[in-house]
This record gives sequence, structure tokens and C-alpha cells, in this order.
Amino acid sequence: MIATIETNSKKYKIDLSKALDISISMRASINNVNAWYQGPPEIEPVQDGDWKASVAEGAAINFNNISFNPHAHVTHTECVGHITKKIHSINQNLKQFFFLAEVITVAPEKSKKDFVISKKQIQFALGNKKREAVILRTIPNTKEKLNKQYSNTNPPYLLEEAAIYLREKGVKHLLIDLPSVDKEVDEGELLAHHAFWNTAGKKRLDATITELIFVPNSVEDGTYFLNLQIAPFENDATPSKPVLYAIE
Repeated sequence: MIATIETNSKKYKIDLSKALDISISMRASINNVNAWYQGPPEIEPVQDGDWKASVAEGAAINFNNISFNPHAHVTHTECVGHITKKIHSINQNLKQFFFLAEVITVAPEKSKKDFVISKKQIQFALGNKKREAVILRTIPNTKEKLNKQYSNTNPPYLLEEAAIYLREKGVKHLLIDLPSVDKEVDEGELLAHHAFWNTAGKKRLDATITELIFVPNSVEDGTYFLNLQIAPFENDATPSKPVLYAIE
């Protein structure tokens, strides 16, 4: 099914039957992707006395409780409420879901004991392109990202200068295949988060950061339409399912 989308006075055609899912699903397993020193997520049937809500156990229905942390266990989209005293809900602030997006691939650079993503790298990858969303794939890009245990590994992160550059370039939605845009242990500074959402000035309430995505190597760098699907959680973050569509 071909759809036509118009943005900035330009018309684009996408094939809705050719969705490119760049989310990581959640499952109740020690092999589920994990970060921030959490145990694995749990998906368990409700139990009431001897009755267990599982068809396999003789019940008429499957009826599970799910325990997880969106920041630790699954692809998730967060808003400025992640780092503010005032409560801001992703469900109340993200009201548009289709965006012209650019997929870029970056090899984090060594900086002392860290690997970082710099402003210069993003400038080079984006060039003069103006995009509402940027999808940042890091290399090496292996399927290990689907079940990596990130805690205490000091993953690569975005330098503050890179986040400022993206904000000043008008990027509203940043998606990255790491557990955070910031360093794992940074004494709570969260420089890239603060810079991207402009917490020192007029906060960008409609801007989002999506973490723990996975962009397969078969998806080439370039321009796509992004459908950023979220669950309706009244929380700073929610599990999400970003889907790309190639432009015909």
C-alpha cells in the first residue's frame, strides 16, 4: 500500500507494507537486553490460590502480570520529564508520530577511557540535511545489541557538544542504539540529556530521546519516514516501537 506524505511543501511516497522495525522487543529472560543494574523483566501468570491464569495450566485464558523498567529492558522513548523535578509525561507531550528522518552510522571515537560521539562526527554524517528525527547507529553493529548486558560496561555516549548541535539544527527526535545518550557513571550530570532538551532555557517539551534501538545492517544510511509508536503510559518514558519506511 503506497501512501503519500507531504511535509515542508514536498511530497514523499512510502510503501506501508514495507515497515523496517528498529525496536528491541522485551521477553522474560536473562538474555533480554538489560542496563542500569536491574534484574531481568518478568512476565508471569496471575495466580489466585491454586488457580493459575495460564491455558497451559488448565485456565480458560492467559492473563499475565509484567514487571519491567522501560529505561533498562526495552526500546523506549523518553521526554524531558526524565530529568526534571516537575512531572512531564511522554504520553502528554508526544502528539505527532510521523517524521522525516535520517539514518546515520557513526564509529565512536576513543577519548581517554571512553568511547564518545562528537559534534564533528554528526556534522559530517548529516551534512546540510535538515531532519525532524535522527537515527544514530553505532559500529560495530552486531546482533549482540539485542541481548547485551550493559551494566558496568561504560558504553559509548554522546558528547554535550553533539547534543547541542542536534538541538540547534532543529532535530526534535533523537534515536540511538545505546542505553543512554550520556555516560553510564557521570555523577548525575546528564549533559547530553540536558543539552538536547534545553533545560537551562525554554524546555523542549515536544522533543524526545529514544534509546536501545537496533538498526540492522541491511538498513542503509539515508532518508526515511519514521513512525514513532509509543505505549500510552503517563510516565517520563514508555516502551516504544520506532518503524522506518523507505522513500519510494
